[in-house]
Amino acid sequence: KGHGMIGNIYSMGLALQALGATSKFYAPREWDCAQAFSVVYGHNYQQPMAIAQVLPALVGKSYLEAAGLDCAANTGTSQSLQLPLTPELGTTGVHRGMAAAAQSHDGPRGTVPGTHAAVLAAPITVSYSIINKLQGSHFDYTISVSVPGGSTLLKVLQVAEKEKPNIFSFQTEQTSWGPMVISIHGLAANSDDRTYWQFLSSGDALQEGVGTYKPQDGEHIQAVFSTY
Repeated sequence: KGHGMIGNIYSMGLALQALGATSKFYAPREWDCAQAFSVVYGHNYQQPMAIAQVLPALVGKSYLEAAGLDCAANTGTSQSLQLPLTPELGTTGVHRGMAAAAQSHDGPRGTVPGTHAAVLAAPITVSYSIINKLQGSHFDYTISVSVPGGSTLLKVLQVAEKEKPNIFSFQTEQTSWGPMVISIHGLAANSDDRTYWQFLSSGDALQEGVGTYKPQDGEHIQAVFSTY
């Protein structure tokens, strides 16, 4: 149903490792691994945690095999750990993410290679709504903000808060997967109540966090106070 997606893009790494390590448990049923790996190849992974989980699967390994590694016998460790360049991988997915990360050290974002002149991205307009119909005093607020093209959703939230701090104030908590929004408009998520802030676009839950997701011009993002 997910066209190769297992859970969401964050769970793919461990899911691929588990399926690769336990094939004898679902044999003779065939698993269409190519479909799942195409999802991974097409995604630009940025968080170190996500990359660390998906890389073993890409080389046909799993964390379960780490205990059996003989590091002393590997004289060419750095070379042996390089991800093989195959036609299927090319420069997509993880490689593209790594290339982008490497290029980011060449100059500030938005600069042209070989020059020092910054090229500012054209601004885009994003609609942002915060909705609570679950607890306390219900609210539904919407704002339209302008941010540079290529900005993350976190930037949209920051601009909205700057323009109307009494309405769009928010708090984040740093996690190994990046910043996670834990409170909006003074309403905080609570694990005891199994509540959280869910971000959607066109009614579909975002597959990335606010620190990596990049809205498009004219997109409408909704933050909905939800339960799980």
